[in-house]
Amino acid sequence: MNDSQQQPAEHDLFGRLRSLKGVRLEWPILLIVLIVASAIWGFIELADEVSEGSTDAIDRRLLLLLRDPNDPFKMLGPSWLGELMRDFTSLGGTGVLTFVTLSATGFLVLERKRHAAALLLVSVVGGVILSNVLKLTFARPRPEFSDYEPLIATASFPSAHSMMSAVVYLTIGALIARMRPDPLVRAYVLSLAIFVAVIVGISRIYLGVHWPTDVLAGWVVGSAWALFCWLVALLLQRRGDVENP
Repeated sequence: MNDSQQQPAEHDLFGRLRSLKGVRLEWPILLIVLIVASAIWGFIELADEVSEGSTDAIDRRLLLLLRDPNDPFKMLGPSWLGELMRDFTSLGGTGVLTFVTLSATGFLVLERKRHAAALLLVSVVGGVILSNVLKLTFARPRPEFSDYEPLIATASFPSAHSMMSAVVYLTIGALIARMRPDPLVRAYVLSLAIFVAVIVGISRIYLGVHWPTDVLAGWVVGSAWALFCWLVALLLQRRGDVENP
């Protein structure tokens, strides 16, 4: 084979390799789309069951498992556990989430990731708006037995603490993980973000201020919204509108 015949073959081989590489790069985006779509479908199904009252019995049964059998208006367990759950639930409060969001935004700006910082702010503000719209739409009453009264008693479904914890901590965790080359560091950051979001939701059930399905819905919607914002970041990054890791 002469050089003129070998050169087109090499070009064709490299072209196929580049094409295959491009296909592999599409899989993360496709996976995120599937997860977000599944989460939206799951929330719609759950919201429909809640609206029809189909979850009332299981919600009450699960919540009463964490209340004193002799007095359902008291939390089950020692006083230090109740205090610990109050500390955990504050991690999903408006003040703490605002502080964490602004701190992470400042960090991203100092790292010269201004577009990523703007994306974080848009994600959090959008999550707040979505949470309020959903609460007004369903207007579900909160559990009637609780010795912990929140200062602002909004509707119960979905749990704003659970939803916004997922939005804030998962978005920040994903952004920071993308900036770290070590896989172990990435796994640690993301695991910590998931743990915080989960423990906040559990604390809301233990304190008796939300039904279990409120928390589940908050986790689903919050995670879906965080993943959707992450999908937008990936697409913008491929266009060069958002900084590379």
